[in-house]
Amino acid sequence: MKIETIAVHSGRFVDTATGAVTPPIYLSTTFEREPGGEYPKGYNYTRSNNPNRESLEKCLAELESGEAAAAFSSGSAVSMSIFQTLSPGDHILACDDIYHGTRHLIQLFGTWGITSSFVDMTNLKSFQSELRKGTKLVWIETPSNPLLKIIDLKSISEAAHKAGAVVVCDNTWATPVLQSPFNFGVDLVMHATTKYIGGHSDILGGAVIAKKNDELFQKIKEMQKSGGAVPSPFECWLTLRGVQTLPLRIRAQSESAMLIAEFLNSHPKVTKVHYPGLESHPAHLLAMEQMKLFGGMISFEIKGGKDEAMKLAANVKLFTRATSLGGPESLIEHRASIEGPESKTPQSLLRMSIGLEHPDDLIEDLKQALSSF
Repeated sequence: MKIETIAVHSGRFVDTATGAVTPPIYLSTTFEREPGGEYPKGYNYTRSNNPNRESLEKCLAELESGEAAAAFSSGSAVSMSIFQTLSPGDHILACDDIYHGTRHLIQLFGTWGITSSFVDMTNLKSFQSELRKGTKLVWIETPSNPLLKIIDLKSISEAAHKAGAVVVCDNTWATPVLQSPFNFGVDLVMHATTKYIGGHSDILGGAVIAKKNDELFQKIKEMQKSGGAVPSPFECWLTLRGVQTLPLRIRAQSESAMLIAEFLNSHPKVTKVHYPGLESHPAHLLAMEQMKLFGGMISFEIKGGKDEAMKLAANVKLFTRATSLGGPESLIEHRASIEGPESKTPQSLLRMSIGLEHPDDLIEDLKQALSSF
């Protein structure tokens, strides 16, 4: 089936008791045993499993064409559980431009005896030079956050596998609508379902999808069950509802982002636009090979520095100054101040999540804000 059909139907069912087309929310934390102690319906306690979470996991696995999925209470909980499958002495190799929360988590695991390195994965030779005997996990973001670097998934996966490492791709910004990492050799795909998959800025969640339901994935499932960092039944229900419109939303947001990126690229006060759909992007051709469209995220740099960037963000009227992405409303933020004093993001950079407003209105808003200083 095509992804639009999977998004509407996978994990959903008509309720046999009432005929309800929309599945119910199973809020129960516990489930009845048979007199002999069995659980013939497959559920015993919601931390272990729940009908709403099972439906969401089935849908996400199908969207990414994987064998199995595990839903968590946040994207960071997903990352944490993957890292917890490692042992002291193991090495994580991650891309240098990466969500700052993931970078912080990786560094926290240094107290567990797990080492880490960050490298520009757009340079294959640099990546290969950082691989070592103990490298067990390679962590990729493409497009990356916040500079929208594009990483060659196939080349990195092949090199990582030769070194005996597992490859994880954070596919949050592209979603399964625009990019299919399993087609390029990736082993695990993760999402912050808070973002595009939920799609309405009203849930917190994460998920990991496995290409193969193997021993590694079962370790992650054990972390999910024992650690208990699981989404509530209502959040699973809301996320599954959001999935139904995901293909239409992400395509509309991508098309608007392309128009806005082109506008910014021609503006005299803008010095650089980070968007893989532009021909000026250094990995535009690679993005065309790996992605169907180029996503709804744009970063751009303006003349001046932090003060000018903050002034622009202060003068927008339609964009909301807020952190996050993937919702129906357009957001703008000064990324370096969000990341903190250790940030390497340029002070002149603003990151935008393009929503579902008309692109002409968003362009007019940016135009007036750019003319205000």
